[in-house]
Amino acid sequence: MNKIIRCLVILVVTGIGFQNSLPAQEAGTAQKATVRVVEDGGTGAFSAIMYTDSSLLTHTIFRPKDLSAFGKKTRLPIIAWGNGACANSPWEHINFLSEVASHGFLVIAIGPMPQEGQRGGGRSTSSQLIDAIDWAIAQNNDKSGILYDKIDITKIAVSGMSCGGLQTLETAPDPRVTTAVVCNSGIIGNPGGGMPGMPGLTKDHLAKLHTPTLYLLGGEKDIAYNNGMDDFNRINHVPVFVANMDVGHGGTYGQPHGGEFAIVATAWFKWQLKNDKVAGNLFTGNPCKLSQSTIWKTEKKNLP
Repeated sequence: MNKIIRCLVILVVTGIGFQNSLPAQEAGTAQKATVRVVEDGGTGAFSAIMYTDSSLLTHTIFRPKDLSAFGKKTRLPIIAWGNGACANSPWEHINFLSEVASHGFLVIAIGPMPQEGQRGGGRSTSSQLIDAIDWAIAQNNDKSGILYDKIDITKIAVSGMSCGGLQTLETAPDPRVTTAVVCNSGIIGNPGGGMPGMPGLTKDHLAKLHTPTLYLLGGEKDIAYNNGMDDFNRINHVPVFVANMDVGHGGTYGQPHGGEFAIVATAWFKWQLKNDKVAGNLFTGNPCKLSQSTIWKTEKKNLP
């Protein structure tokens, strides 16, 4: 497990590396775009960039900078991300999202790209996750675009943290979705009982899930712990895995490279969206490898 579990870092790092402008053909936009590198671009094989495309100004895109490795044989799966607090900006999660993208994913987060030193604002809606998926599919079909024929439109994840986790659950029944990752979240069960703008889901909604689903929670100190664990206990018709790390509601998203939450989420995405069986070993087997960690507590259903 030493290769899988990194040491916790107490200092929370915002992690912006540098900012510059790239030509349209590299940024994949209709005009020059501001492109930023978060931290060092991630630890994966494909150094990632962050930018907002002029055709999707409502979202922030994280993807490998060099797309030459992607095409008919190797494609970029799609991950649509919803933010905590229903925020219309991914500023809290950029380390995490950049890290995931560096492993060969197209990550599309709700909200315009956060400016350096600014948090962004406004409220988001679940429909913006669907907008992200629609945009990615259109880009794959756009012969004039840099992402043409490089995206795997058959491998689509919805994911998000806290309110974004509820947005994930609300959109997960979309038949195009192939997996869902719910972070620090769970259905409250009392519509209107959460903060304003949260999806008013009831527990009956869980029956609409049709894909393998991962819950990442922050242990009993996480305000979403009881809701998330109750979701897990109620889900019996699809494969479901829950992992708890005792860090509370804030997770590890702001730690270097997104911390432990990024390690586990990336392994799930690799397994579910790239059929990476080595990554899948974290979640399969009795015991699964993640259960052998000293900092994660796990449960699973309908998984080998």
